[in-house]
Amino acid sequence: MTITSKPDVIDELTGIRAVDASDAERGHRAQARRHAQRSYLALFEPAEADSEDDTPFTVAERFAVAAFVARLHGQAGIAEFYRSEGAQRGASTQRLEAVIAEAAALADGDARSPGAAGPGGGAKQPRRTLFGAHLAAALAHAHLIVLHPRNAKAEHLQALLDADWSADDIVTLSQLVAFVAFQIRVVVGLRNLAARPASRVAA
Repeated sequence: MTITSKPDVIDELTGIRAVDASDAERGHRAQARRHAQRSYLALFEPAEADSEDDTPFTVAERFAVAAFVARLHGQAGIAEFYRSEGAQRGASTQRLEAVIAEAAALADGDARSPGAAGPGGGAKQPRRTLFGAHLAAALAHAHLIVLHPRNAKAEHLQALLDADWSADDIVTLSQLVAFVAFQIRVVVGLRNLAARPASRVAA
């Protein structure tokens, strides 16, 4: 898939229009804009994964992890974007909604109890019976590195390997979590820019 075959995702999430100051701001950084879109396409529309069965880290799981990460960051709108996109790609709507609900519960629990990662720094385990061992391991890892990065240890990578995650897919998982965090920062920044009075933007 070419970069021009899909609208720019960050523009879509931000609600950028051609007349907006935030569009002009992104226009000054055209190369960064292209790289961000290419990263999205590489992660969520990979050429080698046209169907859910083509790779152990399926496209459906990728959208589920992205929705989960967005909700952990408190970005319900971005989580909904990934839920909708995943459903359009054939992912289970019920599972996507459950993933978002799980992230909300985990984030709320962490806010109420700073030690929510548990003794020894282990991430809470999302329900295996609901998500399956493979996806549950990815969600637990995402929860750890998003909300408890200082607690990350080698044993947590081993948990992914024990759930049949390959080294390559673990790298892709880490890239996806990092990309969604980056995307959120850009979207929030552009929204704040768009909300500034025009006179201040011009200045």
